[in-house]
Amino acid sequence: MARVAIVTGGTRGIGRAIALALKAKGYRVAANYGGNDEAAQAFQAESGIPVYKWDVGDYDACVAGIAQVTKDLGEADILVNNAGITRDAMLHKMTPEQWNEVIRVDLNSLFNMTRPVIEGMRARGWGRIVNISSINGQKGQMGQTNYSAAKAGVIGFTKALAQETARKGITVNAVAPGYIDTDMVAAVPEKVLEGIIAQIPVGRLGKAEEIAACVAFLVSDAAAFITGATLTANGGQYIAG
Repeated sequence: MARVAIVTGGTRGIGRAIALALKAKGYRVAANYGGNDEAAQAFQAESGIPVYKWDVGDYDACVAGIAQVTKDLGEADILVNNAGITRDAMLHKMTPEQWNEVIRVDLNSLFNMTRPVIEGMRARGWGRIVNISSINGQKGQMGQTNYSAAKAGVIGFTKALAQETARKGITVNAVAPGYIDTDMVAAVPEKVLEGIIAQIPVGRLGKAEEIAACVAFLVSDAAAFITGATLTANGGQYIAG
């Protein structure tokens, strides 16, 4: 029977592309989402991928949501922690709410989602966890101390959990996208976006499908010897050592 994959933030942007790529590889995919019901229902109708609404920043909601996916599709073999938000502000103007909300959704969600599935993966002796970080978690970005801190934390979480699970047949890796042509990037003012593209050596924004291809590789059997790694996909904008 096909392996089960859960993709958080899986109905729009990069998450949507990941969910579609994994379905195309033959996995049974569940796409989580947090708020946009219209987009989620349209995605489900178009793709045939079932969608599940819960707040990844809420541990109990994650436990309940994962339990429903397990009932419908089976236990999760693959988890892609993709959900994320931005609440940009310079630190001297940032509110506690802006800080806490980004940390809750972008970083705490990794614990909230991984904790309920990790014991099952360990018991079965197989699992794939891919965490979506960001170029700004690697290099930092002014106006994004909250987001950069969360996405850097994603990389630390990945490295530590990889060491805990390697002998159990579970790999844990991160993908750090650069600027990708999604709704989140489209919201950036045009002049600012032009400046960003000018800094990308390949001369364009990335495509969500290119990030999805990275994830599809990392969850495959061909990537079984890769764990604790961060795969950067940013068009050469930041060369990570």
